[in-house]
Amino acid sequence: MANIQTLDPNASPLDYYGWELRRQREANNLKQGQLGDIIFCTGSLIGQIETTRKLPTRDFSERVDAALGTDGVFSRLVGLVLRSQLPTWFQPYADMEARAAYISTYQAQLVYGLLQTEEYARAVLATGMPDDVDGLLAARMERQRILERERPPLAWAILDEVVLHRPIGGHDVMRKQLRRLLDFTDQRWMRIQVLPFTAGQHASLDGAFNLLRFDDDPDIVYTEDIVSGHMTANPDTLREAALRYAHLQAAALSVEDSAALITRVMEERYGDRPQPEERAVA
Repeated sequence: MANIQTLDPNASPLDYYGWELRRQREANNLKQGQLGDIIFCTGSLIGQIETTRKLPTRDFSERVDAALGTDGVFSRLVGLVLRSQLPTWFQPYADMEARAAYISTYQAQLVYGLLQTEEYARAVLATGMPDDVDGLLAARMERQRILERERPPLAWAILDEVVLHRPIGGHDVMRKQLRRLLDFTDQRWMRIQVLPFTAGQHASLDGAFNLLRFDDDPDIVYTEDIVSGHMTANPDTLREAALRYAHLQAAALSVEDSAALITRVMEERYGDRPQPEERAVA
């Protein structure tokens, strides 16, 4: 008889997902390979997800729901699973970010996580040399789903011009990332400004910060250091952050001029490279 791994559904969202997947599969009298055939994957993948050796994806979860008639159970669970892959210190912020009615951010080094392409995000996350880049990447992409809601949060991002020039991931990754920033110019709920080099000294030389506003809860300010993040609803800190953000908005290029600068950098710095001429054969 095969040695079946015992799962503790209370251990983590991932353990609960695996436990529930096995329970629902067995309730439908399906072997792992049979379920795999129905949802177009291998029985091995089903087994790896049931035993928490592999993270489920949203697409996988939606196909399982359709195959087992589980009324969206796994599509709902996968959000919790992927959120749990975020660093423990970051999870409280991600929870607040998902509830915010208005997000404003100043980024001094990198594109804001909600605006990153998958390739850019992978390159950023890999710099921390984590054990599971794929898990962190899946969690970051899951965070971005708040922008796909019928009523997404209003968002305002100010990016230091250096963000456009730092070649994260290489030439092609940066071109795609800047193209994504430009795609947001058609969204009335998203505004992106660039703080140009010509602004010189400015109100947030100390670094990046985020302001979150809520319909029914106090506003918060979020900052990060090299190893953790910090949230506060202290009124004095909020006033200081709001004042700094107003100064940053005033010093930044307009939304239209920012888009023009992003386009110029994308074409001049990351445009299609000419192919080397072929040498004539003698």
